[in-house]
Amino acid sequence: MDGYHMKVVVIGAGMSGAAAAKLLHGRGALVYIMDGKDESGLPYARELPLPQERRLFGAEMTLSSVPGPPPDLVVLSPGVPPHLKVVQEALNQEIRVWSEVELALGELMEEEGEDADDSKNGGHRATVIGVTGSNGKTTTASLLGAVAAMTGKSSVVAGNIGRALTSLIEEYEYIVAELSSFQLAFLDKLRIPIAVLLNITPDHLDWHGSFEAYVAAKARIFKNQRPEDVCVINWECPVCREISETVSSRRVFFSSGTLLFEGWGLEQGWIVRRRDGKSRRVVETQALSLKGVHNWENVMAALAVAEELGLSEEEMSRVVTAFEPVKHRQEVVGTFDGILYINDSKATNPDSAIKAMGSYENPIVLLAGGRNKGLDMMGFMKVAKERARCVVVYGEAAAEMQRAGEGVGVPRIVERKGFAEAVAAAIEEACPGDVVLLSPGCTSWDGFKNYEERGECFKELVRAHYDVK
Repeated sequence: MDGYHMKVVVIGAGMSGAAAAKLLHGRGALVYIMDGKDESGLPYARELPLPQERRLFGAEMTLSSVPGPPPDLVVLSPGVPPHLKVVQEALNQEIRVWSEVELALGELMEEEGEDADDSKNGGHRATVIGVTGSNGKTTTASLLGAVAAMTGKSSVVAGNIGRALTSLIEEYEYIVAELSSFQLAFLDKLRIPIAVLLNITPDHLDWHGSFEAYVAAKARIFKNQRPEDVCVINWECPVCREISETVSSRRVFFSSGTLLFEGWGLEQGWIVRRRDGKSRRVVETQALSLKGVHNWENVMAALAVAEELGLSEEEMSRVVTAFEPVKHRQEVVGTFDGILYINDSKATNPDSAIKAMGSYENPIVLLAGGRNKGLDMMGFMKVAKERARCVVVYGEAAAEMQRAGEGVGVPRIVERKGFAEAVAAAIEEACPGDVVLLSPGCTSWDGFKNYEERGECFKELVRAHYDVK
């Protein structure tokens, strides 16, 4: 946009919020930024070019703390929940509320229609490929980054994957945006021309308030699509299939269990492209570093987008077979004394951890725990009973997990208070031929800043035990 000559309040001063405030300030807006934390705990806010009176930190967040008339726009950082008092104030006063994604991608995308201005952002244009789902977002977004790079056009991967979208100032032809339900919840007029929905299972219910609200947030990725746009959707997920009936864009389905008349599927160890009821083999699953049906679904989604971007089948096969799993998503730490150690710290909900357990045939010592997000652990423990010979639980959710595990008959449960003690217990429980799997099914926020820090700690503890550097 050529300018935001308005009063804007940014709520949340983490990486995304600070980047949004900086962008808005640079576009001429009168920017206030607020966060309940003290500035000493907000490293991204320290370098903001805002005067002290517009940096509202360390107190209850409310619009009444902003001097003068009400703001024209409120921008939310991804983790700001809708039930927060200051958000409800804005909604009640009918102030426009945007997610940081709306602000960022509105800046970076081509705007069409009679009001479009080719001079905006110096002619900066980008096609956005948006990816969402309860599980597999990071793997698929990373895959799509490799796919976009294969086209030879400039591309970047950002969003929930680690780089704030509002921090992108370079010109790209493709932006792969990993989009969480937090980021999508307040999507307004933004159009995402290529949108991928991987799956939906209960998650973040403490944030959204209900599964229905969570589903509605995910579905907003398709909100402003046009008939010429494309949505890539998992046929095997009933909730996704139901959402697909409401979209206005062209639908491309992928399925791990059904040979569709048209779409992408699995057949006799191959990922196939189905056209008019006939299969064409594209890549053998055995050739992929990504293991497990859930990962092959991610690959199918990426191949569906690759086809839309014009890659040949040979190029598609080459890019997905060369791809290595991302850190903290079923990352191999190493095999020590005949025991395989897997870091799946990114499994922050039960469904993701269930999928991880299904990826291994060897006996599993499961390391699970952390902070629950209001999710039911009973189904998780039922699968653990079948797949794990021992479950080591830790953290805030340990007692809840232990009760659920005992209730369904998990053969052996070991409880430890701290993470380091839990890792030590898992190592002690493991025998040659076992897989020690850190797949917590919970967030890391009871002891770590994020799942990355938890995963790195796990790797360090394992390597230190075996005196490996």
